[in-house]
Amino acid sequence: MTARPLDGKTVLDLTTALAGPYATLLLAGLGATVIKIENPATGGDSSRGNSPYARADGPAADRRDDTDMSVSMLTRGRGKLSVTLDLKQPRGREVFADLLGHADIVVENYAAGTADRLGVGYQAARAVNPRIVYTSISGFGAQGGGSGTGKAMDTIIQALSGVMMTAGEPGDPPVRFGLPVGDLLAPLYAVIGTLAAVLHAEHTGEGQHVDVSMLGALTSLLSCEPFDAYEMMGLPGRTGALVPRLAPFGVFPAADGWIALCGPTDAFARGVFAAMDRPELAGDERFATRDRRVRSAAELHELIRSWSSGLTRAEAIKRLADHGVPAAEVRDPAEAVRDPTVLARGEVVELVHPDHGPTGLLGPGIPITFSASHADLDRPAPHIGQHNQAVLGGLLGYSAERLAALADEGVL
Repeated sequence: MTARPLDGKTVLDLTTALAGPYATLLLAGLGATVIKIENPATGGDSSRGNSPYARADGPAADRRDDTDMSVSMLTRGRGKLSVTLDLKQPRGREVFADLLGHADIVVENYAAGTADRLGVGYQAARAVNPRIVYTSISGFGAQGGGSGTGKAMDTIIQALSGVMMTAGEPGDPPVRFGLPVGDLLAPLYAVIGTLAAVLHAEHTGEGQHVDVSMLGALTSLLSCEPFDAYEMMGLPGRTGALVPRLAPFGVFPAADGWIALCGPTDAFARGVFAAMDRPELAGDERFATRDRRVRSAAELHELIRSWSSGLTRAEAIKRLADHGVPAAEVRDPAEAVRDPTVLARGEVVELVHPDHGPTGLLGPGIPITFSASHADLDRPAPHIGQHNQAVLGGLLGYSAERLAALADEGVL
């Protein structure tokens, strides 16, 4: 088996919920040893309490047995080692400092300033290990503050970023994305920043603080589309299922569902007209050029809608494919995660319970394929504190007596 890119790197994972744990999941899949530090006083990562739970007999809405594990943790905890540690206690911070001496990366997603108040922030970590790459994911950035109540959850970030007003038709209420895009986008930038900082540390011996804001990440992505230009030109920013500025482009009804087609270029548009058995439309003055199709987008899209609604998805897509038009059926999530190509590439994988084995449930793999190394999540999610002995006794060399004393004090 080839090596993984981050083999030999150790990550101290102070994260909880989704944004932080997804970042450390990716680092684990790339080969880092991720030591997940969980507070024994609170039951560990908050996602351990998320319904539904994976049981020996399948998923259930509530926990009924000590071995039951939330599907959230089953997904996000893979590839990680769990150590319990109460960082509010001085002895807990001493153990954390010992771990820092063996670490390359720290990732946390506390509210801004919380890590510093606990005594485990960047400056404290840097004093122990100057090479440490310390990554913070927060709602509004390490400086704190923020709009609204200043408390960040995915829906709050979606609301503040403007993305809720990009989907739907003009005049519709705000549309919350079903996928928690704020929680999932920030960790991608956090991993990019972390890897860049690791390279910097390897070249210079200097660690640094990597600071990623959920609001900044999502708003930055939003600004890739020229919504401000639309506003200045008096064009609607919300166009629902269609994209008039790229006409023909959007989602259209079929007899048994929906299809998506993208035909912004002259060649693709001609393919759409040919698929509709209306090749003469390519010479129609309303549709003959890209700019004219944009001006006549409403008429063009209505013609396509009338055509597609009389065909099944498969029929419409075959006709479009025969004429070289990018098109596909619109899938529901359960269908999408079972795409044979996605499964074969390990981009979606079966989740494995630490006690009961394969669950039949699906979750994210590492959607990156390397030619000279590999990426995977090689162990199931751990129970809380499962690796106290392996990490504190093995890595740090703590004796059984010391571990017992720390447990008695409530540190572990």
